[in-house]
Amino acid sequence: MNALPASDLQGVVSRLFIHPVKSCAAIEVREAVLTGTGLAWDRAWMVVDARGEFLSQRSLPRMALVRPQLPGDGLVLHAPGMPALRVPLEPGGTPFASLRARVWSDVVDAWDMGDAAARWFSGFLGQPCRLVRFDPGYRRLCSLRWTGGIEAHTQFADGYPLLVTSAAAIDDLNGRLRAAGCGPVGMERFRPNLVIGGVQAHDEDHVDALTIDADGAAVELRMVKPCARCPIPDIDPATAESAPHVGDALRAYRQDARLDGAITFGMNAIATQGVGRTLRVGQAVAADLRFG
Repeated sequence: MNALPASDLQGVVSRLFIHPVKSCAAIEVREAVLTGTGLAWDRAWMVVDARGEFLSQRSLPRMALVRPQLPGDGLVLHAPGMPALRVPLEPGGTPFASLRARVWSDVVDAWDMGDAAARWFSGFLGQPCRLVRFDPGYRRLCSLRWTGGIEAHTQFADGYPLLVTSAAAIDDLNGRLRAAGCGPVGMERFRPNLVIGGVQAHDEDHVDALTIDADGAAVELRMVKPCARCPIPDIDPATAESAPHVGDALRAYRQDARLDGAITFGMNAIATQGVGRTLRVGQAVAADLRFG
């Protein structure tokens, strides 16, 4: 059964990513369960400093080299020169200690992942820090201004549960980089959750909502806010080295009047239908375009 309405934009889910630990490497997956706070396990963990403030690649580019795996019974983290770190998904016989952590202006309830994880991250990043997990019983509300009054929640993402972009957007950027004498870059630098194929570059900027045919049931993702870009896309995820050519290229064509001229790439989104459904690469996507 086709769950999609007749629409003027037709595409497919071409890639899916989850980022279990905020600002660490992504896991590319073939399918993922859509929850009320985004794709399952996305931004469920975060690294914080001694004050409980979140840490990111903005100040610690080496975080890009921390590569997660989710084998099913835990979170496993790998980094150059470090033994693998295994973090349980459930407390087991010893409850996780509770603490308060800050992500941007929000202070939220979190669980401390213990001294072994703290030593691992402190040793790799070169400063005292701890790994925390978002307390699933806590509700972190997204900005009602941008959601149009819809109550949506997220975990440790910057502000919204999902980030959507188009495959053609990275192709367009890479064409501009080649013309400037620079090498191509991967979509991983932009840290999306869903990449849509078969549409024009940045079509996601011009739709109110995407409908996805999730095995015959409709999933609706509402685009709510353009994603303003910091220096993280300048960081090579394979080396953690930073160079300004990506940001320089974006500044030439992606200054966004909707955010007072900030550079944007991709759209933040919320799920308004289909929570609990499984999204898969290859599923059909439809939307109506709007301009002006």
